[in-house]
Amino acid sequence: MTPTAPVAQPTFSVVTPSYNQAAFIGRTIDSVLGQGGGFDVEHWIVDGGSADGTLDVLGRYGDRIKWLSEPDRGQVDAINKGFRRVTGDIVGWLNSDDVYEAGAFEKVAAAFARRPEAKWCFGLCRVIDEGDREVRRGVTAYKNSWIRRYSAERLLVCDFISQPAVFLKRELFEELGLLDESLDWAFDYEYWLRIAQRHEPAIVHDTLAAFRWHPASKTSNLFYKAERAALRVARRYARGRRRYYWLHVWFYVRIIVAYTLMGLWDRLWKRHARPKTKA
Repeated sequence: MTPTAPVAQPTFSVVTPSYNQAAFIGRTIDSVLGQGGGFDVEHWIVDGGSADGTLDVLGRYGDRIKWLSEPDRGQVDAINKGFRRVTGDIVGWLNSDDVYEAGAFEKVAAAFARRPEAKWCFGLCRVIDEGDREVRRGVTAYKNSWIRRYSAERLLVCDFISQPAVFLKRELFEELGLLDESLDWAFDYEYWLRIAQRHEPAIVHDTLAAFRWHPASKTSNLFYKAERAALRVARRYARGRRRYYWLHVWFYVRIIVAYTLMGLWDRLWKRHARPKTKA
């Protein structure tokens, strides 16, 4: 019997858009370089010209990472710059304040090995604060409940896929193009819907990444704007299937109410927890 040739391990590329994130980007890079499994990992940091010490942090990693720093047209432009440069079989993008969980690449590689025809993969994602403590567990549980029942139609109803936990076969860029640079918000959701029209995902029912929710983050500051943008994207992709759009509107209202109540609770809690000063 002729021995079976060993299956080559996939190579990974990660793109991190960055601008003035010196406080967090070291943790982001460490979470990429610290992945086990012996994978060949390429990490591109595409910086928009930071002036807060970010470049000093990047310089400390030497040739373990690849990076460039120059003015850009925003986050989507920076990500696409990175996508044009990557060489790995599997590509992820990780914002400069988010992190991968230990063993994430091994779980993704195993998922693609089980489903070699799959072009994309996603898993679960935690929410953490500035100190890496898990927060907003209810939001995580809500998204996970949707992931367990994934379908392309359900994705039209609710944007439940967390961007840091998504991995793409590089060949998708040739088939579908890159991110839509006309969108300032919900560009990730638009890309998931674009892919879902053609390809079923490989799903990892385990935590792959953590999204950082903190006062300076783009999503936490302008959540309502992001949700409205997702609604517009859903409307575009629901043409001829209006039922799914109106379901998205229903869930949009529920999500807005839930996040408004969470924001009020956060402010009340901080006010209550603030140390009292002596008169």
